[in-house]
Parts: sequence; C-alpha cells; structure tokens
Amino acid sequence: MKTYRADVEWSDLREFFDLVERGGVALNVATLIGLGTARACVSGAEDRRLEDHELRALTRLVYESVEQGALGVSSGLIYEPGRYADERELIACARAAREAGKPLYASHIRNEGDDLIDAVREALAIGEGAEVAVQCSHHKAAGRKNWGKVHQSLELIDRARARGMDVHADVYPYVASWTELATILPDATRSGGTAATLERLRDPEAALAVQLALKLQREVAGGDTWHDILVTDVGSERNASLAGMRIDEIAERWRMSPARAAIRLLDEEDLDVQCAFFSMNEDDVATVMSAEFTCIGSDASARAFAGITARGVPHPRTYGCFPRIFGRYVRERRTFSLEEAVRRMTSLPASIFGLRDRGTLRVGAYADLVVFDPANVRDTATYERPYAKPIGIRDVFVNGRGVVRNGEATSARPGRALRGGG
Repeated sequence: MKTYRADVEWSDLREFFDLVERGGVALNVATLIGLGTARACVSGAEDRRLEDHELRALTRLVYESVEQGALGVSSGLIYEPGRYADERELIACARAAREAGKPLYASHIRNEGDDLIDAVREALAIGEGAEVAVQCSHHKAAGRKNWGKVHQSLELIDRARARGMDVHADVYPYVASWTELATILPDATRSGGTAATLERLRDPEAALAVQLALKLQREVAGGDTWHDILVTDVGSERNASLAGMRIDEIAERWRMSPARAAIRLLDEEDLDVQCAFFSMNEDDVATVMSAEFTCIGSDASARAFAGITARGVPHPRTYGCFPRIFGRYVRERRTFSLEEAVRRMTSLPASIFGLRDRGTLRVGAYADLVVFDPANVRDTATYERPYAKPIGIRDVFVNGRGVVRNGEATSARPGRALRGGG
C-alpha cells in the first residue's frame, strides 16, 4: 500500500481475515466486497462495459469473497473504476452476493448533487433487479443548490420500503464530506484511471481546458466556492505543509488562480490528495438522521493518535462521530432521543449487515459495550484540530474485554474477524 509503505500480504479475503486474527486487533473487523477492487482485478481502470467473460469473472470474485466472509457487495460509483459499472453489471454483482448467502447491496450512489434523485432510483432498481437489500451509504445532498433534496430522496426510499423493499441509509453528523480532490475533475479528464488522468493534466492544452471547466464550476455557476475545499492529506512530503489549508489559501500562497492551484496539487501528488468538502446543510443532515431507517456511520478511515496512520489533518469524524451524535443531535438539536441514538449505532446496523448476536444487551450476546455519561458525552475534534479524544466515554469492552478503561486505551486486542457476520 503506497500511502503507508506497507507490503500487501494477502490475495483474497480469507487471507486478509487470517492476517487480522494473527496480528490481533482491538475492535471487531467486518467488510463488504468492494466493486472497485473486484472490477480492477478484472478490467483495470478501463472505461467500458465489461465483456461477458469479464462479468462472469467479476461475479465469481464477488461470490467467492462472500463465501470467505464478506457481508455483501458495495459500490463506489463516483470513483475509479466503479463509476464505469452499468446497471447490468451492478445487478449481476448484487445477485452473486445473494446467491452466496448475503443479499445486500451497499452503495455510495452515483451522484449526491444535481442528479441525487436519479442516483437513488438507480440504487433501488439494482436492489429490485437482484432481489437484495439496499443500503444508501452516507446519504446526503451536496452543493448549495441541492439543499433540501433529501426530502425527495428519503420519500423515494420510504415508498420503496412501503412496497416491501428492504432499504436503509446511513449518515454522519457533519456538514463536510471527505473524499478525493480528483472528484472535482470533469468525467472526461478522469476517464481511464490515474495514469491517463495525469497525462491530461500534464498536457498544457488539456490542462487549460480543465482549468476553465473548474473555474466555471466553482466561480461562475455559483454555489460552492474554493474556500469550501479543505486539504486534509497528501501522498508525499513535498506538499505535506498544505494539509489544513483551503484551496483558495493555497492559490494565494502559490500566486495563481484556485483552479490552477488545484490542478498543480493533483499533478504534483499523482492525484493522491484528500479533502474535506463543506457542501452540506445541517438541517439536511438532521432530516436524514431523523428517518427511522437511517443508522449512524462515520465513513472514516481507521486512524490512530500516533504512528503511521496519524498523518495529515483528517476529517474530525475520524475521532468524534459517535460522541457528536449525543452532544449535537440528542442534547442540542433534539433530533431524536438518547435511546433512539443508541439504537441507530448498535442494533440497527447490526441487523442491516447481519452481525449475529451483536448490537443488543441480552444473555448470550457478545459483550461489546460502551460505558458513557449521557449528560456530558461529546466530541472535541474539529476540522483544525481533529486529533482530539471525546469527552464522557469511560469504558469500552469488546467481546467482554476492556479496550478502554477509565478513558484510556489498554493494550488488549480481543477483536475478531466477523466472517459472514459471525
């Protein structure tokens, strides 16, 4: 893995789970089989419809991964190469997961902005076509001109549930998303993967066309601005000092336009630039959260407070997502009750993803427990200072053993690989 300069010691999911268990882990580990990873194994980064033999190879990978412990199949339809998948391919993958025993399709849908409603319709169509449950991942309406659309998207999900579909969503309690800076590039520029994208950005004429397109997108069309993009992490040390700066601030430092600065940063970092995008409305976030079928998910990478993963200025959800629910949305906004918040974090996601004997307090269930102060628990992580522990969490037990005691992490590693949810 380039980012962490680590050797990949597994070639399939079974070997990955074996490695997790040999090394020991503090928390339980479960996973879906990602379409992007599986498709890259079959066709690389090519922007095209899969041939029949390639589709068979892809669905075989999905089937085998579920047999080895994946909880279903997921798709990231704004990322390479998953965004090249058509409905036929997505239904086939979801059907393969169902046939292997895990009928679940979780999707970062194809569009969360102007085409949000059509993207939700596509996810529902895939669920119906494959006869599987659907999870709309980190549901939102991105971009100022799209604020309020979550009322329509949630109504679509409600109607699907009313006619018998098993559909859920998840949400995180922040107004900024966290993803790759490269997602701002025009589709034609990103076509064909990293190498092809960089070749275009390094061609003066092509780069100028991209610059004009970005300028139109951010400066002429109205809505989101360059100040709404905060760089959180880059792939090399060359631009490490830029983590924590907005694109317009970087442009000022480099004495160039924001669009040109964004292109230069992507070029110098071989596209390996992560950013927080301040594109959401908090009332929309609360609306999504209030839907009874929505669970809480951080959508964060696994990070520590020190060591190889403590790099850059990550999104504060990495360290504050769940405590923030209690502080901001239970006590301050009163979006839902304390008990309902706990359900959205525990038994609801456990049931959606088929985690057996998890997420409930009862005799015979696994003792995964959090002891917290309901009157004071809250997050302290901010966009400027994300490496901050929450307040009000005393103890955390995983499979009956304490991984946090009196607010401090222990050295215990009682976590398990939850193969197939077990």
